[in-house]
Amino acid sequence: MTTPLHAVRRIQGALVAAMPVVALAAFIPAQSQPAVHAAEVRAVAYLSTEVPRWRREHSCYSCHNNGDATRALVAASARGYAVGHAIDDTTAWLAMPERWDSNPERGGSEDLPLARIQFASALASMVAVGRATPDALDRAGALLLVHQTDDGSWRLSESQVLGGATFYGTSLATAMARRILARVKDDVVQRPLAKAGAWLRTTNPATVLDASSVLLGLELDVDSAAVAQRQKALDVVTRGRGPDGGWGPYITSQSEPFDTALAVLALVNVRNVSALSAVPYSDRDLDEAIGRARDYLVGAQNQDGSWPETTRPPNGESYAQRISTTAWSLLALLESD
Repeated sequence: MTTPLHAVRRIQGALVAAMPVVALAAFIPAQSQPAVHAAEVRAVAYLSTEVPRWRREHSCYSCHNNGDATRALVAASARGYAVGHAIDDTTAWLAMPERWDSNPERGGSEDLPLARIQFASALASMVAVGRATPDALDRAGALLLVHQTDDGSWRLSESQVLGGATFYGTSLATAMARRILARVKDDVVQRPLAKAGAWLRTTNPATVLDASSVLLGLELDVDSAAVAQRQKALDVVTRGRGPDGGWGPYITSQSEPFDTALAVLALVNVRNVSALSAVPYSDRDLDEAIGRARDYLVGAQNQDGSWPETTRPPNGESYAQRISTTAWSLLALLESD
């Protein structure tokens, strides 16, 4: 995305970073469109309740509600969905990155890098639609630089390798951090940005989650190394798609909402890269895969508008992961619409 972050529609094959693709409608079954819209409405209503409720009940801002979920509601609001005043308090707080570290009950120092990435991703989405000023993102970007490792990545843990909805893992954290820094205007980010790009071009995307992250992090880069890595990652994603149209974290895993949402956002990003070889992954193939995944997400949604939390191992219970899974799933539907 998303972050996936949102941008503008594809026009005559030229893309700009993370916007929906109008050509998708030609290949997604027409009967799925009302169902997708209804799913989006339910998800917006659910998150519009949960985002302000967390702040009222806990007196702090959370990575899941005020980071991931707010990013999704900013995207929904920009597309005409009514969110009322649900994110007003959060967006005012996010627009002042210097306040983030004084957030009460934010957890230990080990949580700080991920919190900064999640909050900065939400802020970047706000800047993209005029709800915050670019200089705020410059200040947020500076907070991320101290967590970059010498190899160019953002390594959130030495023991937990596989990422998830509330723990991004190295590949997704690096991809999201790079997307943020790419939107920062301050020249101080140029060298860290290049290091992150080099890491994404050389890491081995062995899991579906890692491959999707690489596809997101490379954005529209079309140099030879980026194109080769994109093809490698896309091959992993293609082989990992389940018979139900969704994805799990590994090629052989059962489908999960979070992993499916991340793969959808990655494929939308690939669909936007006109320099990508059409063989063997044609635009039509990508559109079909995205369409089936959207149907999977609609079918997996809970009645209250949330999505079942994607946990590691699967089938666990976690409010935080339910919120983040719902946010990523909503973003996937919105950006592929």
